[in-house]
Amino acid sequence: QVQLVESGGGLVQAGGSLRLSCAASGSFFSINPMGWYRQAPGKQRELVATITSGGATNYADSLKGRFTISRDNAKNTVYLQMNSLKPEDTAVYRCQGRVRFTDFWGRGTQVTVSS
Repeated sequence: QVQLVESGGGLVQAGGSLRLSCAASGSFFSINPMGWYRQAPGKQRELVATITSGGATNYADSLKGRFTISRDNAKNTVYLQMNSLKPEDTAVYRCQGRVRFTDFWGRGTQVTVSS
């Protein structure tokens, strides 16, 4: 089994920054890719960014330049640096990781951006 635990969410004013972390644990040889998704109230879940163990990244077009994904392979941890936050970034952010052909998900962390 694989567990993903997010941390780092919270309340921030518009224009501020937050850094999310997600640590993966459990029985696996590799977890690849890892990524972040978000879901705002009344909206569908959407991709934020993904990253492979080799460092290849993929971002939602609307978030490029403000959000940066990174990972520490030794710690099986993925990070999301979020800058210049906007009220529309308010959502539950969930971590995802793929082990073999199965996707695992964290419970999510709330990010609220006040105007």
